[in-house]
Amino acid sequence: MQTLIINIKELLQVRETLIEKVSGSDMAILPTIKNAFLLIENDTIAAFGSMENCPKINADTTIDAHGKMILPSWCDSHTHLVYAGNREQEFVDRINGLSYEEIALRGGGILNSTKKLNETSEEEIYEQSKKRLEEIIKLGTGAVEIKSGYGLTTDGELKMLRVIKKLAANYPITIKATFLGAHAFPTEYKENHTGYIDLLINEILPKIAEEKLADYIDAFCETGYFSVAETERIMEAGKLFGLRAKVHVNQFTAIHGIAACVKHNALSVDHLEIVTDEDIEILKNAETMPVALPSCSYFISIPYTPARKMIAAGLPIALASDFNPGTSPSGNMNFVVATACIKMKMTPEEAINAATINGAYAMGISSSHGSITIGKKANLIITKPMNSYYELPYAFGSNRIDQIILNGKVVA
Repeated sequence: MQTLIINIKELLQVRETLIEKVSGSDMAILPTIKNAFLLIENDTIAAFGSMENCPKINADTTIDAHGKMILPSWCDSHTHLVYAGNREQEFVDRINGLSYEEIALRGGGILNSTKKLNETSEEEIYEQSKKRLEEIIKLGTGAVEIKSGYGLTTDGELKMLRVIKKLAANYPITIKATFLGAHAFPTEYKENHTGYIDLLINEILPKIAEEKLADYIDAFCETGYFSVAETERIMEAGKLFGLRAKVHVNQFTAIHGIAACVKHNALSVDHLEIVTDEDIEILKNAETMPVALPSCSYFISIPYTPARKMIAAGLPIALASDFNPGTSPSGNMNFVVATACIKMKMTPEEAINAATINGAYAMGISSSHGSITIGKKANLIITKPMNSYYELPYAFGSNRIDQIILNGKVVA
């Protein structure tokens, strides 16, 4: 099965050779080809180049992309897309002056979602979650990480991870699953942290491994949630079951969590609204990808990740949506890219790199996703006719997507 796309106004994120990520000043470089073609064979990118070198073949399908841009699909490396119900009342509470921490102390926040999750059947959670997944596919996401973490019980966590596994089986989008049992302490373990962590490690983790339900492990390393020592214990346990860490850290306070994550070779450290000079030094030359979640900062009015300072220090950055019911109820990566440009002062080139190749790295899939490279998955966004790719973040409130291709096939 061959699909030939011709007359592409500009083909973005073209990488002749495989790269894992881009860092520092290289983030400002977005390789493109103007007046280009792209050849897909089955689900894979087979060839690309300028139209003057376009092969003369009788492809099964030919798409004329005159006036349109093509770029690799967004790689959203941090979401909580599987959940039950919503937390719209907390949205109003924040408008009326309550902080995230105050809402949590009143029984809201994560524990609110936990109550709803455990009261809802697996079938109903799947039905609610698949609608969100279908929405982000239409908005250009071609690979997504989804976390558990609203169960906080053996049955609840397994229920969430089974829903994620079912979504991965039923949809063409690439999905990675992360076990986030260490999202918050359940009420009954509020004074018994060791007991809850024992439950995660000794009871839940072996069952997850037995059913092959997770790719990664996570913890909310933050003041009032999981301490650095507790997070380290969870990361160490994950390693024993082949689960590399991807950790929530530095959302509200800097408590030396980043150093612990780098020590344990975490794949990513996510949030980073608060970043110290020491944190930046620790991240230099590490294999750990810093991940910013600007739509969370936007929605709950907290600081934005200091992207300019981090890039100037030579670090890479990935962008993700943090799609969740409490602090970022949207998986729209187009808005994430625009917000990174508008509020974090990232250039369009940096933001696109952060949401494609670096996002793929933060999910462990940069060998197959995140760039236009021969042999990679043909997961593509075809835009509407545009003047330049700057229009993607510039027209932040408009959908500039015309077609989505996943695994070589146009998504209806």
